[in-house]
Amino acid sequence: MEVIIRENEEVACGMVARIIAKAVRKKPDLVLGLATGRTMEKVYAELARMHRDEALDFSACRTFNLDEYIGLEQDDVNSYHHYMDEHLFRHINIKPGNTHLPDGTADDLKAEARGYEEKMCACGGIDLQLLGIGQSGHIGFNEPLSSLMSRMRDKVLAPETIAQNGPLFKTGAMPKRAMTMGVGTILESRRALVLVTGEGKADILAESVEGAVTSRVTASALQLHPHCVVVVDEAAASKLQDQEYFKWIYENEPEWDEFRI
Repeated sequence: MEVIIRENEEVACGMVARIIAKAVRKKPDLVLGLATGRTMEKVYAELARMHRDEALDFSACRTFNLDEYIGLEQDDVNSYHHYMDEHLFRHINIKPGNTHLPDGTADDLKAEARGYEEKMCACGGIDLQLLGIGQSGHIGFNEPLSSLMSRMRDKVLAPETIAQNGPLFKTGAMPKRAMTMGVGTILESRRALVLVTGEGKADILAESVEGAVTSRVTASALQLHPHCVVVVDEAAASKLQDQEYFKWIYENEPEWDEFRI
């Protein structure tokens, strides 16, 4: 795991967007795992700008989202289908048939989960998985005590998650269940790219990055990922014990030369 500390949220989000853009340019048919939430909105806005101003081409990309609420129709304003259309898909040239999200209204949710993983495998697996970290330390909707070998499945949401996401709902009550990629599914991605910003995430980031690997904090499993980069701002990094070491690595790693300009 490599931790990159940037000076503020805007710079951190911009770097994540540039990492994704570089991957798309290098492999036009990239299979990209996507996340939702407030943290990602600036990333998607910058990718949309790059498409508009720099001809960043998504026409051959395939995308798979981490999760979706159970019981919400795709056109519900609270659904992640709607979120992705609103913040990214309708602003770039990706083909609708190349975008995939779990169907939270499926009659057989377990069959939907199996089929979703089969679609990912048919595309060759996830090349680059974008992630955030929830207040309870979850990735996707893998709540505390989720198996670190878990697969795509339906899951009851933790009270902390409902408290965190509930205020974002524009209409109606937030569902208490969701479909989510499992921890094991996420760990099979070739690269993982994590974005964490804000002082409110400082404690859980420190647990995830420098604490023990435990199912109580499913993000800690990313320590086991062979190629995971965590991009954070100074506020989120404030509780990390190894801040100076992380900064030294970033300043001296040739891979990041172009991002320091």
